[in-house]
Amino acid sequence: MSERGPAPTRIVVGFGFWLYLLSDIVMFATVFAAHAVLSQATDGGPAGRDLFDQRSAFIETALLLGSSLTCGLMMRAARRAPGRDFQLWAGATLLLGLAFLGLEVREFAGLIGRDAGPGRSAFLSAVFMLVGLHGLHVAVGLFWLGIMMLQAATLGFRAMVRRRLLCFSLFWHAIDIVWIGVFTTVYLLGSR
Repeated sequence: MSERGPAPTRIVVGFGFWLYLLSDIVMFATVFAAHAVLSQATDGGPAGRDLFDQRSAFIETALLLGSSLTCGLMMRAARRAPGRDFQLWAGATLLLGLAFLGLEVREFAGLIGRDAGPGRSAFLSAVFMLVGLHGLHVAVGLFWLGIMMLQAATLGFRAMVRRRLLCFSLFWHAIDIVWIGVFTTVYLLGSR
């Protein structure tokens, strides 16, 4: 076997997905840096301590971390005995993610309703960008999970589906890690 020939699909997919995740982390790092630079640029408007409800942010965090647990259980079920348990844990992950997004949308609507939208100050623009970018990733992840649930139900757990599930799992855990950064910088440090 030649070492110069094309790599197996699992290697190419794995490498490509890790490159994607790294580029996503670089993008989030850039937005975190913008938030840090603009955290005091309130233009006389409200600051984080005036706006953020730490209780709600804690509930969002618990929902997302809970979805990370159910995602892990989903992957375990996919490896051990594919079937109903997989769909159960995937459905739980989906519901927890939807609840998280619902709270985030409610928070954004509340901020805009109190005249604290992204156009109010550079600080709020950075907050909406950082939290909104994360929310967009969660929404895309939930759409992806729905597709994976359909593929598992119709195609079974063949190698292609398992690879896609692994990529989804890596993505989901990565956005959970990013949320810990968002929760810490925006809601904990930003509320002081």
